[in-house]
Amino acid sequence: MADLKLLKELTELRGMSGYEKDVRVYIENEFKNLNVEIAKDNIGGIAGISKGNGPKILIAGHMDEIGLIVTRITEDGYLKFHTVGGWWSQVLLAQQFDVTTSTGKVYRAVMGSKAPHMLTEAERSHPTSIESMFLDLGCSSKEQVAELGIKVGDMITPAIDFQELAGGDLILAKAFDNRAGCGVVVEVLKNFEGVEHNNEIVGVATVQEEVGLRGARTMGQKVNPDITFALDVTIATDTPGLSNTCKCGKGPAIMLMDSSMIGHRGLREFVINICDELEIPYQIDYLARGGTDAGQIHLAHDGCPGMALCIPARYIHSHTSVISKSDYFNTIRLLTEVIKRLDEEAYKKILEA
Repeated sequence: MADLKLLKELTELRGMSGYEKDVRVYIENEFKNLNVEIAKDNIGGIAGISKGNGPKILIAGHMDEIGLIVTRITEDGYLKFHTVGGWWSQVLLAQQFDVTTSTGKVYRAVMGSKAPHMLTEAERSHPTSIESMFLDLGCSSKEQVAELGIKVGDMITPAIDFQELAGGDLILAKAFDNRAGCGVVVEVLKNFEGVEHNNEIVGVATVQEEVGLRGARTMGQKVNPDITFALDVTIATDTPGLSNTCKCGKGPAIMLMDSSMIGHRGLREFVINICDELEIPYQIDYLARGGTDAGQIHLAHDGCPGMALCIPARYIHSHTSVISKSDYFNTIRLLTEVIKRLDEEAYKKILEA
């Protein structure tokens, strides 16, 4: 039975796009505790392969979170930066960040912001530009920053702890996008530990999804799967002012389409039938903008049926996102049951759909 320890530890790791090493090491250690073969691509992705004779099923979560990269240190000791992944300027101001040096030292910084008393009328009427922002380490000179070992190119990530919220089902953390998907991958492989199955299950943790699905492309080429599932988050719309069509706590979202792919119709119907059979709650969703790793993986070699299973999440691409524990556990359960039933006969029927 999955618990929250793995998910908590995954979200609290620091690892933006291109800087996923600590996350990869953690997941590799989890794989080493399982009876799986470990494989890697050459840009940082990792796979745990549970061998079988049936269809090769790739399940993928991406390790990277959005972050910032140090681009300049001012004479007065402030840090200028460039965003890595999709940030909106409104969520950055006055937030705390961790700056990680190339030797692994971590320093806390705060994003500078003007007091409202100091804002001009023009500044009040427009969001602050990211280009004008800076991080404050509490240093007074460029030399003092250098003494800390902080350099141009260092990683900057949001600083926040994992917490369970008062309502009982919702949890709060950074990087649910997409350590939640990585957690699902590991937990599903655990569910097949010591269990005979017909398939070859390839649990993958990819890199650099937030900057263009890059690690999905390399892993898709390496594995050449018969079927692929991306495990990710989608946008929960159950807060005031939104459509209320995708809700936390109402089950994983089966994605019709996004900007990177149209989910395979036969595979989608196969998954929905299992949900109905086992009374696993689910939602149907789509994204007009944004994509998942399945968008690249399903195009590898001759292509394969693919789709995304997503956990609804509030406030993504910020310091803090919120998901439902029950959605996380139901995603693990659903994918486990889907894989159990995806034998050669079911695969052929899906291809014909």
